[in-house]
Amino acid sequence: MKLGLFGGTFDPPHVGHFLAAVDAADALALDRLVWVPAAMQPLKEGVGSAAAAHRLEMARLAASGDPRFSVDALEMERGGLSFTVDTLRTFRERHPGAALFLLLGSDAAAQLPKWREPETVRKLAEVVVLTRGGEDVALPDGVRTLTTRRVDVSATEIRARVRAGRSISGFVPDAVAGYIAAHGLYR
Repeated sequence: MKLGLFGGTFDPPHVGHFLAAVDAADALALDRLVWVPAAMQPLKEGVGSAAAAHRLEMARLAASGDPRFSVDALEMERGGLSFTVDTLRTFRERHPGAALFLLLGSDAAAQLPKWREPETVRKLAEVVVLTRGGEDVALPDGVRTLTTRRVDVSATEIRARVRAGRSISGFVPDAVAGYIAAHGLYR
């Protein structure tokens, strides 16, 4: 079994996340791609705008667009700071024979040397950095790169658009936009 793990704050999950996940699942021939929303990320403390439960539900809505995708609440249920090494250990225990692929954006991969036990992370899973065409980013040694399509959208921009009362149509899946509106997120 080839299992991809796609972690992040997903605050909110957007079309860039979804399309990168599709590209990774296709290119790596993954049997399953699991979105793993972070409860709290040590390197992003204080940055998130939506509560963990909202981010989890939005990730479920975004991931529902592809039958290969699922969402795991492991980090939410564990609570506290989210360390990738702990998540990988859990997935390794759950799926002892699986080939694990840790999917990261280039921004997260650049921070890999600052993570807890970065060498153990690399031993537990193949680190695959999803880069966008034309992106020039310094990456740590021992990671694989996978070029995905370029989608110029960011969660920061989406939150700003919502705060300004502007449309987010096309930035996030319709179900996520509906959820944001129904719950008054990012206002």
